[in-house]
Amino acid sequence: MTKTPPWLDPANIDFMLDECETWAVVGLSGDRSRTAYSIASLLVERGKRIVPIHPDAPTVLGQQGYASLSEVPFDIDVVDVFRRSEAAGQFADEAVAVGARAVWFQLGVIDQAAFERTTAAGVPMVMDTCPAIEWRRRH
Repeated sequence: MTKTPPWLDPANIDFMLDECETWAVVGLSGDRSRTAYSIASLLVERGKRIVPIHPDAPTVLGQQGYASLSEVPFDIDVVDVFRRSEAAGQFADEAVAVGARAVWFQLGVIDQAAFERTTAAGVPMVMDTCPAIEWRRRH
């Protein structure tokens, strides 16, 4: 049996899915063909508030977008990152800087150094999975 990597800690996954309400979705645009859009839709269906984070600051699913995490004028619970691994780490650092309660890197997005920095700052982090997958595992 393979050992579960520390970034797939079930307690952190449960904390984010069950206790966190406001999800900033990095890379979310109005493009319905993108995975970020379908996951943001799922988050809304599950009662979460989404905050689009995209350079164009689009309004998506009825929610005002922001060009960066630092521009969001209210508390963020989870920063959910839809960016390539090599570009994702900066968003983990920004999440810590703005006081987010947790960071989630989507399926295929892994940055070991960002994981170590984020968790060392006391912020739980999940990588290389998706809320849709984790919710399905519960049934």
